[in-house]
Amino acid sequence: MKQTGMSVKLFIKDATTGQVLAGQKTASLKRSADSIEATSKDTAGFWKESLQGFKSWSIDCDGAFVESDVAYGLLETAFLNSQNVDVYLEFPSGAKYEGNCTITDFSMEAPYDDLVSYKISLDGNGALTTTAGTPS
Repeated sequence: MKQTGMSVKLFIKDATTGQVLAGQKTASLKRSADSIEATSKDTAGFWKESLQGFKSWSIDCDGAFVESDVAYGLLETAFLNSQNVDVYLEFPSGAKYEGNCTITDFSMEAPYDDLVSYKISLDGNGALTTTAGTPS
């Protein structure tokens, strides 16, 4: 079933539960893998071959800054203390993409003629796990 992006939310985990990141406008999950060259003289048909190497993932998001937001506070504390954070993207079905991240960008903009906004980049640390949701 097709979905709109406005129903997919980024959560920052604290000691007991996940806190939704307030004001979120966008979220991008990026997954990639290194390509390992595997071509040899006995490769069939003289076509190059490759194998999948190490995988990586990241999440980028931005949104309107909400000063009292618990999730934003968790990110700020982790960033200032050079700590990683546990996060997940959740779909309306309950499907989740979850993992531990390093905060690599934590920007804030305060233009005179627009909302105060944030941009956050999270680089995956280890595996990205998935949980299937319940189809509607």
